[in-house]
Amino acid sequence: MHDPLPAAAGVAPGLNQALAQAGVWRGGARLASTPQALVSGHAALDERFPQGLWPHAAVSELLGEPGATLRLLLPALARLSAGQRWIAWIAPPALPYAPGLIAAGLQLSRMLLVWPKTAAARVWALEQALAGGTCAAVLAWPDRDGRMVTGSLRRLQLAAARGDACGFLFRPAALARGSTPAALRVRLQPGGAGLDLHVLKRRGGWAGQRIAVDLGACVANHVSGFVSTETE
Repeated sequence: MHDPLPAAAGVAPGLNQALAQAGVWRGGARLASTPQALVSGHAALDERFPQGLWPHAAVSELLGEPGATLRLLLPALARLSAGQRWIAWIAPPALPYAPGLIAAGLQLSRMLLVWPKTAAARVWALEQALAGGTCAAVLAWPDRDGRMVTGSLRRLQLAAARGDACGFLFRPAALARGSTPAALRVRLQPGGAGLDLHVLKRRGGWAGQRIAVDLGACVANHVSGFVSTETE
């Protein structure tokens, strides 16, 4: 929250009241110091984005193969799971690999797994988890039986802002050419000892960066993300 603003001299009381409402800022007021993004925990990315890559209170899209993209998030998820809020998984393609998550530093007691039966139920569960304020992060695979519509993405972005949650949508690489309301969109491809990351969109910053990310430590610890290819 912003610091309370003093009444401006010579300004009508009604205007001062309006200026005092949340979301209104005047020059000279100190801005809140809440971090706007999570650092990734990967050296190559943190060097390029020292203020953090994964946006707070917003939705990010990770486009690529599910297991590899999940590995990229593990350091950030480990830090979030050390807090008091949940890490929700909505419709993962398989059971998360618990020993691998533990090896990566995640607290399993903060994990919440949900498998809604229909596409509409998945979007509903995702929106509720983002907006509720009880989840630090929400991971979701919304396109398992059809592409999620853009209108749903707009609602999810608003929900993440309401709940101060980090939303991560794992989506097919074929959708990389599209445009969505997500605050961050990254395309991920296998490369070297890890992934080649291409920033397609980054709210408040430049896009177009291409960074090679070494996931060797995760691979060595067998953190493949899932124990099987299907939940059923």
